[in-house]
Amino acid sequence: MTLGFGTSGVTWADDPAAPAKPAAPSLLDVLTASGLTESGYVAASYYHSNGYNTDHQFDDKHDTFQLDQAALTVAYQPKEGFGALVDVAAGEDMKILNAAEGSNPNTFDIIQGFIQYAKGSLTVIGGKFVTLAGAEVIAPTGNTNFSRSFLFYAEPLTHTGIRATYAVNDTFSVIAGVNNGWNYSSLQTYGSKTGEFGIAWTPNKAFSLTTQAYIGKDDSTPTFYVYPNSNLPYDADKTLIDAVATYNASDALTFVLSYDWGQQKQHAAGYPTLEWNGAAFYTNYAISDQWRVSLRVEYLDDKNGYVTATGIAQTLKEGTLTFGYDPVKSFELRFEGRYDKSTQPSFVRTINQVVDPSTYADNQTEVALQGVYKF
Repeated sequence: MTLGFGTSGVTWADDPAAPAKPAAPSLLDVLTASGLTESGYVAASYYHSNGYNTDHQFDDKHDTFQLDQAALTVAYQPKEGFGALVDVAAGEDMKILNAAEGSNPNTFDIIQGFIQYAKGSLTVIGGKFVTLAGAEVIAPTGNTNFSRSFLFYAEPLTHTGIRATYAVNDTFSVIAGVNNGWNYSSLQTYGSKTGEFGIAWTPNKAFSLTTQAYIGKDDSTPTFYVYPNSNLPYDADKTLIDAVATYNASDALTFVLSYDWGQQKQHAAGYPTLEWNGAAFYTNYAISDQWRVSLRVEYLDDKNGYVTATGIAQTLKEGTLTFGYDPVKSFELRFEGRYDKSTQPSFVRTINQVVDPSTYADNQTEVALQGVYKF
């Protein structure tokens, strides 16, 4: 008789007395245990316009598919002590952001990178961070429309410096900071600084109000004016006052009102004082768990043609309608139509804008499709 060891079909794994093999921890478990948080998104779009989307911040082409942004944020932000946050992104939008910051217009940028210290009601960050101004943000996940407003085009995007936030109580905070300048990552030729000041008031879940101001100097000379003495350095005082009010009428309906006033004043005689102001109204309504609709209407009074870089006074208006469809919570498909109108023919219909001024128009339209995936 031969004993056939191993023919019984019984293995160690089948032994009910054997201890269960522990499951390997997920990356999220490891990050949570360490206090780190991570999030990100990928946004890609196709948009078409009858011109070249003059005075649009990111969607500034004519008929194109593009990777808007692919971003990852990693942060360690304890309630007490030191922490840090890094927000990196790549895509076509980063070319615009780099150019606005005075850097080479490549497709990669560190949107934010700062060290944080928190103690009680005070939080201080130092490094590079996004602006306080405006109702819209750089990340598409924070907006309800695909395109950005004229006000967003006229506002700073990021700052490099130091910012302190003090929570007076659960509903009211005060913010103050000092930055390299309007929108710069590094020192400009004048070496001066811009101060930022803000308050944030949220008396209840339905309403919030933020107001912020930027006051400092700027040496970015507008190229569309002929100045009386080109040997003098351009050294101007630049101010922006911004307010954003948000009202959540219900879980499905939200209203937002944003207002900006800005001025750039040169010290030397003979230079014009540049001034602009504008307002934007937003409403977003959740039709169902998967569908929503968002409407934005706004105006921008560019009194000296500074924002539009034309040197011609004009008033711009626009209306944007966006439908959002979420087949799953992590993904949204956006369908958008936009119409812009100006009191002056300043919108470019062809690339040959300098040689042939007849290509300027007083209106422009855009249709867009964008997909946004969040993780």
